[in-house]
Amino acid sequence: MSEIEIDTTRLINSLEKMGRIGKSGSKGITRLSLSRENKEARDLLVEWMSEADLEIKIDPIGNIFGIREGQNPELPIIASGSHLDTVRNAGIYDGALGVLSALEVIRILNERDIQTIHPLAVACFTNEEGARFQPDMMGSAVFSRVTELEVALSRQDDNGLSVEEALEYINYKGEDSV
Repeated sequence: MSEIEIDTTRLINSLEKMGRIGKSGSKGITRLSLSRENKEARDLLVEWMSEADLEIKIDPIGNIFGIREGQNPELPIIASGSHLDTVRNAGIYDGALGVLSALEVIRILNERDIQTIHPLAVACFTNEEGARFQPDMMGSAVFSRVTELEVALSRQDDNGLSVEEALEYINYKGEDSV
């Protein structure tokens, strides 16, 4: 098999397009978890995942998974990704690089018609930065069962809005299991 390389131009274009969401002049990017800007970024990611023919699953904490079938669906899913929420005035690569790099790998595999043995997933975890809701790494902690779902959903921001209310408001409180 020949070497496989990602399309760096497409990856950079994806990062730049995602980086415009929440951009505030020269101050950086702010996409606090479950905010309007975070919803816009999630919507764009889901659109790109759909274009890549991934099965979209959203779990109860709002983690997004784009799953690509493997030759053996009984094998565990191999996931890669990160998050799209940011701290205040973040850089363009904050979290998005992990998610969009994983998506780029899927795009290349699709273009080359390469079938993997294991199913693959692009993962986008909720509230990994903790800039709006504490603690940080919430989505991955719930996914890995380090934190109880109910505990995470009850966490509130400085205005008293809970994670559960924010998830429902932006329509990303899913019911899927992965």
